[in-house]
This record gives sequence, C-alpha cells and structure tokens, in this order.
Amino acid sequence: MGDLSVSIAQSAMALMKEPVIRPLIDIPHIAGLAQSMVRKALDAFVNRDADLARSVLASDDAVDNMRTASYHELISFMENNPQQIGQALYLLSVVRNLERIADHSTNIAEDVLFLVKGIDVRHHNEERSRGADLAESA
Repeated sequence: MGDLSVSIAQSAMALMKEPVIRPLIDIPHIAGLAQSMVRKALDAFVNRDADLARSVLASDDAVDNMRTASYHELISFMENNPQQIGQALYLLSVVRNLERIADHSTNIAEDVLFLVKGIDVRHHNEERSRGADLAESA
C-alpha cells in the first residue's frame, strides 16, 4: 500500500502544476472509501472482528463500480480534450492506485475471516455472501 500511496502523491504533485481539468467529485469519494476500508481492515485484524471484516468486503464492489465509472468518464474526457490527455492519465493512475489499496484492504479482511471463522472467501465473489452467512451461523 505504501508504494501505491507514493504513486498517488507523485501524480498529485504533477497535477498541481496545471489548472484542474474537471471537478474531482468521484476521486475524493473513492479515496474516502479506500481510507475507511484500510482502517476497518486493520481494526478487524487487531480486534479479530469478523463483522467488521465483512463490512470491508461489502465496500469493495462500491469502489470497483466507482473506478469503472471514473475510467469511462476520463476516457470520454480524453476523446473530447486530446490536449489534456496527460492530466487525465494522472487521474486514471490515481483512481487505479486507490482501487488497488481498497483491494489490499479486502485481502486483509478475507484473511481476518479465515483467521477468526476458518472461512476462505478469497476469489469467490458468489461464495463471499454464502461464507458470510456461514460465519454468522458459526
């Protein structure tokens, strides 16, 4: 996560040299969700809290959906504003790195569920909810 954070900071520094090309409504929202997921995943690990870990898993789809929407929006922006492709690419990098941080948080939460409940929910989106149901009954 540290390397991803450095990449985000480097993109931010490059972006600060130019005027803002578009409102960054989704990016701060993605960042807030990713930050919350990191905090919850670490708290779930420290406290061995399966419910908190499950809440991290539930947030992953929201981040993925916002990432996809941001990608589409930025690609459309680049098609209409080819002179500002460089800035849009920095924004794409930020979005991608935030999504990867959220993914790492999800991995921690999955590990917590395995540690606490003995349930392996990795790489099985349709089994995640079933695994969460099993965890509740355990």
